[in-house]
Amino acid sequence: MEDFILTIQESIDWFIQPILIIMLLGAGVFLTIRLGFIQFRRLGHGIAVTMGKYDDPDHKGDVSHFQALTTALSATVGIGNIAGVALAIHFGGPGAVFWMWVTAVLGMATKYTEVTLAQRFRAESTGENTGSVAGGPMYYIEHGLGKHWKPMAMFVAFFLMITAMLSGNAIQSNTISDLMWSEFAIPVWATGLFTALVVGVVVLGGIQRIGKVTGIIAPFMAGIYVFGGLLVLGINYTEVIPSFLLIFTEAFNPTAGIAGTGVGVFIQTMLWGVRRGLFSNEAGQGSASIAHAAAKTDEPVSEGTVALLEPLIDTLIICTITALVILSTGVWNTTISTDIVLTSGDISLVSKGEPVNQILIDKAHFALTYKEGKVDLSASNNLSLAWHEVAVEQLFIDEKETQPFTGMIFPNQEKAIDSEGNSYQELYGQAVENGAPLTRLAYGKALGKTGTYIVVISVFLFGISTSISWCYYGDRCIHYLAGNKAILPYKIVFVAFHFVGAITSLNTIWSLGDTALSFVTIPNVLALILLSGVVRKMTVQYYEEKPYEKIKK
Repeated sequence: MEDFILTIQESIDWFIQPILIIMLLGAGVFLTIRLGFIQFRRLGHGIAVTMGKYDDPDHKGDVSHFQALTTALSATVGIGNIAGVALAIHFGGPGAVFWMWVTAVLGMATKYTEVTLAQRFRAESTGENTGSVAGGPMYYIEHGLGKHWKPMAMFVAFFLMITAMLSGNAIQSNTISDLMWSEFAIPVWATGLFTALVVGVVVLGGIQRIGKVTGIIAPFMAGIYVFGGLLVLGINYTEVIPSFLLIFTEAFNPTAGIAGTGVGVFIQTMLWGVRRGLFSNEAGQGSASIAHAAAKTDEPVSEGTVALLEPLIDTLIICTITALVILSTGVWNTTISTDIVLTSGDISLVSKGEPVNQILIDKAHFALTYKEGKVDLSASNNLSLAWHEVAVEQLFIDEKETQPFTGMIFPNQEKAIDSEGNSYQELYGQAVENGAPLTRLAYGKALGKTGTYIVVISVFLFGISTSISWCYYGDRCIHYLAGNKAILPYKIVFVAFHFVGAITSLNTIWSLGDTALSFVTIPNVLALILLSGVVRKMTVQYYEEKPYEKIKK
């Protein structure tokens, strides 16, 4: 059944991903031009509003501009900033970082549009711990485009709630528990129980408590991670400029990709950068507009300018630091001694450097033949065992890598049998890293154990804060679909699912979460384009009348 679900999901992604990327980039360009390059001209005003210069305690809402920003940042600044950048570089090469920057700049206009609309079309909300207002893509789709668009609004709300459960929650707890187990041998159930309790205490308190907690955690966790990254760059200062140059040269003439189909091809580098950039800052998904809709203001445009800061902080600052740390330390294209665990999700097969569909591998009944640690391609269907989609050149049976493996590896059985009949589920070899472990490796190379702990702490705080913020997003979605009576049951299920995520393999859940997010983003972007005239009119009026100058302290 799981194979069938993954097959369907991969087919949907193959069709929907190109549409998603074209719509997101196209909308970013369109909105940037229609709004007069708002992300450049009004960035300073956004900073002033965020810092409380124009706060009015009498304005309707639940949290301050700063708390709304930090709540949204807690959902966007997360494990993706640690793992997502590493993924982009691993599959698309250093040039992918340039395309992450492009999506961030365009995403600032997109984020401004959806947040301004969320404020403009937010609605009253009643009920204990629910907050006084509710807003988001479902509200501006229904009330902005008209009642006949309500089915699409309900569609977006439903899949955004599913996304909150999966990508915004379960995968966060799973990443934390995996890291705690690998670094400190803490059982995954213990980590899951602890983080579920923390998340539960916060989210059951409502948006005011969420705003207060994220207002502390978000700056603190970002500060730790950025400070550590700057230390690494200070140590490797001679490699910073060459790393920047590598990003620019590889953006249009890629040659240094490590893994992935079509490595070295321009379109592949661009797609990986765009994909990771867009999903890092969440511009176009509509999710962050839910948090901003709760901000205390009577001027929607003012909160829209606050939202301009999100892609700037998330992608142009934090993701860039991660990228430079990985590139300047040189870990992105080097191999290290690795335990090749045959039952691990990091195991894959490659054929002539190209990844092979994992579902086909699971169904195939064949073996890979190895002699003196190296694969015999003619006897192995031209396949090689890979770690993070990169072939391991030589395999050993001992950790010191002195005894090459000779025998057969059975991928679908997740075991190896040597020429003497001994069975293994773990071999050793030189392999590349990817995702969060790659970033951890970069920090650790420059700062030793301190660097490792910085990444561990960051993953821990990022994961918890992301779950907290995404619970509020799902809360607003279920409130829209079923009313106040469904909020408490939803929160209980959310917290329970956080624990389940910590103790469960989430390959299928991660894939389904990405697909659900695509179903959210495409109709949301369509709504942004259709309502762009409303946003333009509000923007022009706001800066002509300057109501922020009339606020009395």
